[in-house]
Amino acid sequence: MAALDTNVLVRYLVEDGVGQLAAARRLIRRCVAGGEALFVPVSVALELEWALRSNFRFSREEVIEVLSGLLAAGELTFESEGAVELALALYAQSEADYSDCLHVALAVQAGQQPLWTFDRAAAKVAGARLLA
Repeated sequence: MAALDTNVLVRYLVEDGVGQLAAARRLIRRCVAGGEALFVPVSVALELEWALRSNFRFSREEVIEVLSGLLAAGELTFESEGAVELALALYAQSEADYSDCLHVALAVQAGQQPLWTFDRAAAKVAGARLLA
């Protein structure tokens, strides 16, 4: 199974950079046609959220929509998929950053709770606690 880097997903999603977009589309089509799923590391999911929000000014709702769509895509397999899904749900329900939600979700998946934090917004996420 081949894996995707953040920059390939970004090109594919935002459709900029004509040459790189074409290459990303060819790769994805070739893998799909061959029945091969593409692997998305959890670090790529984290960086993708940051890139879409910071570099391309996606709103929180747009990021949630994009990540939900990617999670639903049969052509993609996510590392720690359950944690990525939980992080997205926590992100949709809270004011915390996606990264904080992912940290909590990975801790939950590992059965290691609570996630202690000094971040007041992150501490409001179920599974986290404020260290005072």
